[in-house]
Amino acid sequence: MRLTDAQLKEFDETGYLFLPDCFSDAEVAVLREEAEKIYTEDREEVWREKSGAPRTAFAAHTYNEAFRRLGAHPRLVGPVCQLFGEPVYMHQFKINAKAPFDGEVWQWHQDYGTWARDDGMPEPRAMNIAVFLDEVMAINGPLMFIPRSHKSGVLEAGHDVQTTSYPLWTLDKETVTRLAEEGGIVAPTGKPGSVLMFHGNLVHASPPNITPYPRKIVYLTLCAVSNYIRKPTRPEWIAHRDFTPITPLADDALMELAEAKRQAAE
Repeated sequence: MRLTDAQLKEFDETGYLFLPDCFSDAEVAVLREEAEKIYTEDREEVWREKSGAPRTAFAAHTYNEAFRRLGAHPRLVGPVCQLFGEPVYMHQFKINAKAPFDGEVWQWHQDYGTWARDDGMPEPRAMNIAVFLDEVMAINGPLMFIPRSHKSGVLEAGHDVQTTSYPLWTLDKETVTRLAEEGGIVAPTGKPGSVLMFHGNLVHASPPNITPYPRKIVYLTLCAVSNYIRKPTRPEWIAHRDFTPITPLADDALMELAEAKRQAAE
């Protein structure tokens, strides 16, 4: 899949791009089923809220076949390679949950701020490309972006290790207020199978989920191979050290797995 000139312009101007209907219901069903299984496992890669509800599962592409295929899917890898003009590797892979009633906040932050400070990533030549596994609504903890905030560069941040179960380099209220006055705040919503890609410096957050409706999103953090991390401080399953360029699989890789599961169930 290649982005159009209009999409490339939109991404440059706003810092994000929303791609609806990128994956079919059948493809998403396989991923959602596997995500639920992973959340029940007792693994160090699965972080939980203070309530015990799942918060995020790291590195699923290294131990789960469905997510291995998603991590090399051409509909995700292709557009990022196109934007960077070179091959990419997997810097991070996570399945974020906003569990019904128990999904906690993700504070205002820039992802590249963490990648630079904690992992020694030289430049913001990495980005998240996200796949909705559930319907993302205005009420169940959607991602919130400040459009055009990626043009502000790397902002000063403090290391918050208290608010939630996951430490994060967060922005202060004054900075967020100033940026929001300049660019506003948007919360892209859509059905399962929709895809969001956003710049590593785009300021974003998500509110708690106090509804009965789950909100699971898979994030591939794809980094230009030349921009590999130099000084990692986090575990390998959070910030990967394998800088091998991703070789995209066939476009029907997930459908092939879905069909195999269907046949096995008969």
